Amino acid sequence: MIRDLFSAKKTLSFEVFPPKKDGEFEKAYETMDALAALKPDFISVTYGAGGSRSKKTVDIASYIQNTLHIEALAHITCVGNRREDILSVAAQLQEHGVNQVLALRGDRPRDMTDEQYDSREFTYASDLITFLHDKTALRCAGACYPEKHFECFSMETDLKNLKKKQDAGAEYFISQMFFDNDYYYRFLESAAKKGITVPICAGIMPVTSASQLGTTVSLSGSSIPKAFSDLIAKYGDNPEDMRKAGIDFAIRQINDLRHNGVDDIHLYTMNRPKTAAEIVAGIR
Repeated sequence: MIRDLFSAKKTLSFEVFPPKKDGEFEKAYETMDALAALKPDFISVTYGAGGSRSKKTVDIASYIQNTLHIEALAHITCVGNRREDILSVAAQLQEHGVNQVLALRGDRPRDMTDEQYDSREFTYASDLITFLHDKTALRCAGACYPEKHFECFSMETDLKNLKKKQDAGAEYFISQMFFDNDYYYRFLESAAKKGITVPICAGIMPVTSASQLGTTVSLSGSSIPKAFSDLIAKYGDNPEDMRKAGIDFAIRQINDLRHNGVDDIHLYTMNRPKTAAEIVAGIR
């Protein structure tokens, strides 16, 4: 089980996403093979909004678990799902020997009406964790937000919600991406004061193109430190230089975390094995 790894070693894990089209599966498996060669401790697999790619998540997680023999952590979201939908996906995962999930509320689907959103069966991720704990044999992890969830009123409230996830059965947490380690250190200190005792993995995303700031990064709500914005300003117009600078920034960020006692790193790979390999080489 993944939970047992944290007390035994410093962990390095990856996040991947399933292909959007059935015809892209062969390439996806090649990507998984390349990432497996880097010997991560576990690999998490994302889940489409409202469960739109749940079957693909199951297939990729099964490949990781049963073919690559690496611990698989399947994401499962509840914002657009009913209880029977959740139980169906849980059963599929368990049929494939995937027994560990990252339980998330998930982003609201674009086609979800206000009425549907307001009447959803699971309001928070903690509700999903409670449900999975009561109704299935799945082991659950949860998400955390070093700079608070963008919808949350305050960090104090966000930490209370995090404690609810732990109390509901979350065995460890994986953080949203961040780019300023000082925020993360303050978050760990505050979480500990609120009674968060389970392991927390630091989520790191290498930004290898300036366009990422307008898409994935902006959606995370993460602050952009001056050193990072200076990097974008200097290299953003040169794709290859920007790629190298982004990888170097991620390596320095991880090395600083490790130097300051953060033992567990979760790398958002964006399905790019070459980038992941360069980072792994820089931190090992």
